[in-house]
Amino acid sequence: MTEDILVRLRQALPGLRRSEQRIAEVALAEPATVAGLSITELAARCGTSTATVARFCRNVGFDGYKSFCLALARAAVDESGRRYHFGVSEGDIDPADSTRDVVRKLAFQEARAVEETAEALDLDEVDRVVDAIIEAPFIDVYGSASSGLAAQDLGQKLRRIGLFANAWTDAHLALTSAAVLRPGLVAIAFSHSGETEEALSAIETAKRAGAFTVAITNFPDSPLAQLSDAVLTTVSRETRFRYGAMSSRMAQLMIVDVIFMGVAQRRPEDVTASLAATLAAVEGRRRPRRNGS
Repeated sequence: MTEDILVRLRQALPGLRRSEQRIAEVALAEPATVAGLSITELAARCGTSTATVARFCRNVGFDGYKSFCLALARAAVDESGRRYHFGVSEGDIDPADSTRDVVRKLAFQEARAVEETAEALDLDEVDRVVDAIIEAPFIDVYGSASSGLAAQDLGQKLRRIGLFANAWTDAHLALTSAAVLRPGLVAIAFSHSGETEEALSAIETAKRAGAFTVAITNFPDSPLAQLSDAVLTTVSRETRFRYGAMSSRMAQLMIVDVIFMGVAQRRPEDVTASLAATLAAVEGRRRPRRNGS
């Protein structure tokens, strides 16, 4: 489990009871303030009991309220420092923000998505996925909407280094491909929420066919994660104006590159030759620059 309590709370949020979600939401919105409250004050502010607050602390991985507050205080200081570096007072975008504010807040969110994803990645799980891909005669990749962009990127990267891979963004095509997989093959699904019906159906079908299944999702306790053999977790924040936000795609693309580089490191000569061949194949499609006016 990641050491960053704010990441931990965001990832745990969908699976909490509604009374516990209120506590998490207040802590995420005002970590420094909550860190200074007594358990009685926080319970009153969230309209719940001290027993519920204590249970919440245990459910998100703390041995008591005091350790929860200490972690919140440390996270608040760290978050404040990072916001100062980017020149933003808070991370969410407001309708009244200037263009400068929007650019700075976006830069803050994208940088944090990449940093937090790298910090949270289970490296042993990465190695399992890379090993499975290298051994697989064929790889299926699934994703819909914005997650489909990451799926397509992984598919084309694997193809460029000589692996047989298909990326499916159409639900019916994904299902028909998943249905004819077999043991030894790999099926990878991208879904930020881990609840997307298209991703779940494809992975369920691939798993029944005997394939090694991989979930790439923001929520390690999501249905997709629970269904899959391996889970690689992204860390990003989708907020008021940013559902399917670029930070979600950046976090997914970070994992795409981690997988790609893992495969490339294990097959350097083959990868170098394949990249040279694919580059040569498209070289003639580039128009030369014109000098002068």
